[in-house]
Amino acid sequence: MIIDNAAAAVLDGGERATATGYDPAFLGTAVPAPTHADGTTPLPYTHFSLTMSPARRLAIWVAWNIDGGALKRLPRKDLEFVKDRRLPDDAQLGNELYRDNRLDRGHLARRADLLWGPLPEAGRANADSFFYTNIAPQMDDFNQSARAGLWGRLEEAVFADAEVDALRVSAFGGPVFAADDRVYRGVLIPREYWKVLVFAERGALRARGFLLGQNLAPLEALELDEFRVFQVPLTALEERTGVRFPDVLHGADLPIGAESAAVPLDSLAAIRW
Repeated sequence: MIIDNAAAAVLDGGERATATGYDPAFLGTAVPAPTHADGTTPLPYTHFSLTMSPARRLAIWVAWNIDGGALKRLPRKDLEFVKDRRLPDDAQLGNELYRDNRLDRGHLARRADLLWGPLPEAGRANADSFFYTNIAPQMDDFNQSARAGLWGRLEEAVFADAEVDALRVSAFGGPVFAADDRVYRGVLIPREYWKVLVFAERGALRARGFLLGQNLAPLEALELDEFRVFQVPLTALEERTGVRFPDVLHGADLPIGAESAAVPLDSLAAIRW
């Protein structure tokens, strides 16, 4: 199924007004989306929602649902990145940042995660994933260099290595905004990104946090350091981002001792589910 550019543009209008977005009851236990003091009112899309940073013109967080038992494989052919007409053009970054450089338009809510449900619904999610509100600047080696693509495979790993009830996962993610982020084309480029995967395992809720840093030197140099991938407690993500997670997730977090506040990951097998 292919959604053409005209159809994608239509999704800015009436259909977006009725999109339900992230479902906090998706796992059978209420898991509210994160909050942030500076965030705008959440915008709903098909299978995900997000809140924007007015200062940074990027999403502060994106919350999405993944139904692993109903995933579809749909092409991205003929889909273009577009701005969300519900926001002013100058409230969201667009192609002016990504043109003629090594910056990729990185999906915050992973496109493949959103393509589930009946084909028309999965098709809407496919198109929705290409709104610039769900995009953030990432070096072109971001997923490939991060420990053999580990960052882009976290969702696959949870299904492979944990007993996920009903094959359902809820996820949260976004950039880490820092005052000393590097300025490029007048835009502060995040050095780090975070992600939280939430699922039930034999009825018990689990929440696992991850942090990935990207080296921005290739914007002006050829040298590329290894990307760093860590498993981190939710409290560490809160301190780093200002995002606040609901109490139910703190109760489901993996205890990581104070002596090891961040566990570096060398492979998917190193993840503690």
